[in-house]
Amino acid sequence: MDNPLHSCMTKAVIGDGDQLRVGPKWITARRGLLKLYSDRLTCGDWTIPYDDIREAVLSSFRSPILRIPGYVLAVRTDNETYHFGLNGGQFWKGELPFPVKRNQTRLRMSLISILARIVLIGYALYVVWTWMSSR
Repeated sequence: MDNPLHSCMTKAVIGDGDQLRVGPKWITARRGLLKLYSDRLTCGDWTIPYDDIREAVLSSFRSPILRIPGYVLAVRTDNETYHFGLNGGQFWKGELPFPVKRNQTRLRMSLISILARIVLIGYALYVVWTWMSSR
């Protein structure tokens, strides 16, 4: 078995269209090791030969709140479209072993993500207020 050219941790989903949104699909995303070889990429039991890739798009972004850089790699085959959430490492800025379009985008939050953050912030404020008032 050959050694990977690169490997990194990822969150991955299969989905059509734009997955550049923080939301429920990413909550249940597959977590695993994405490995790029000279002829294929793998993530768990997913194997995608480069010859099967019809289009690959690497979207760079900064997270909405902390402004942390990252990428979403969308890989479209005849059967599925895979989306891999990636950290902002140097590897993704260089040449990849398959053709890829690059773009910059904004990562959006779904309504459920916004509501979850509001509830979490509200709860944190309540805990701090309760703690401060009991002193």
